[in-house]
Amino acid sequence: MKPSIHVGFLGAGGFAQTHAYALDTLKYYYANTPQIEKTVVASPTPSSREAFARRFGFREAIPPEAMWERTDLNTLFILGPNHTHTPQVLQAVEMPSLKRIYVEKPIAISAQELSDLQLLAKSAHGKFIMVGFEFLQKSALRAALEHWRSGDFGEPIHFRVEYLHSSYLNVDYRQQHADRFAPIPQNGAVVDLGSHALSLLIAFLDDQLVVRTAAASGHFEDTPQETDLCTTVMIEDATSGAVGTLVASRVSQGTGDQLMLDIRGTHGALVFSTAQPDSYTTFLPNLGWQRHDCMSDYLPDSKFPSGYVPSGWLRALVHNHYLFLGGEPGISFIPDLQHGIEVQRLIQQIADHLHSA
Repeated sequence: MKPSIHVGFLGAGGFAQTHAYALDTLKYYYANTPQIEKTVVASPTPSSREAFARRFGFREAIPPEAMWERTDLNTLFILGPNHTHTPQVLQAVEMPSLKRIYVEKPIAISAQELSDLQLLAKSAHGKFIMVGFEFLQKSALRAALEHWRSGDFGEPIHFRVEYLHSSYLNVDYRQQHADRFAPIPQNGAVVDLGSHALSLLIAFLDDQLVVRTAAASGHFEDTPQETDLCTTVMIEDATSGAVGTLVASRVSQGTGDQLMLDIRGTHGALVFSTAQPDSYTTFLPNLGWQRHDCMSDYLPDSKFPSGYVPSGWLRALVHNHYLFLGGEPGISFIPDLQHGIEVQRLIQQIADHLHSA
């Protein structure tokens, strides 16, 4: 029998709620899920953490600074505001009982924090650290990544990736989320949305991507001038010489929450869009354009409720948890600490371009 998982949450907000859901749901999808004990949740606000503990079944609710004294945890989720991520990762690796650390993106908000994490990655800290890029676990993207890596499509020539959102066009929404207007790399469209797009590019291409230029657009009178509501980036893959674009936007009309990846290679093309989240399409000269339906294909590890039902965002998050807690590592791309660092390196390059413009 696998050892029990004793979980601590740093953060008790809306996104922490999705992680609590994923932990509770694992046993329905994966027969070999270990016993999970939701031990403690931490938040600066007593009423918030206590309500979260009661609602989602955590045994204790504590202030964040008390987390570092715990000796009864082997798993920690870092789910608080962006500025807490790096300091808490650095403290968490010093906890002897911890085996696993899950940190939400962005993993850093400054060049200094990125440097600190790069030093950590080179050290013998002995922890499994995973970063919250759950889109990598969508069934269609898992299949598309395996297909791309088969070599059928040749070397990449050009690519396009977009993550488009529309809510910030609404004045009321902007006022309610004023805390998200800090400049890149603290927050903004690239940090919030573009980080997922960069994660996909690194997984499909490699970690030798370089930002060549970037520009922001779409400003409003009630938002700070230094925030990036829509940013367009030109990126080069130094390995293959392929050049492509990234668009991360919070103000794109006609979109709700839309992610798209398009890679054109010497022998074929591959396209994915959340407009059709259960499939991806390919072009190969001898086969033409084909749609590959993946639905909820998380085999060989899960077929609940069946392999043909539509997939969804929360389902990918559940699979992320399965991998984080020791599920079969060879079946999916794992966004580990080094992957998070590579994403953050590109975000910092984009920030440098925007700040020097």
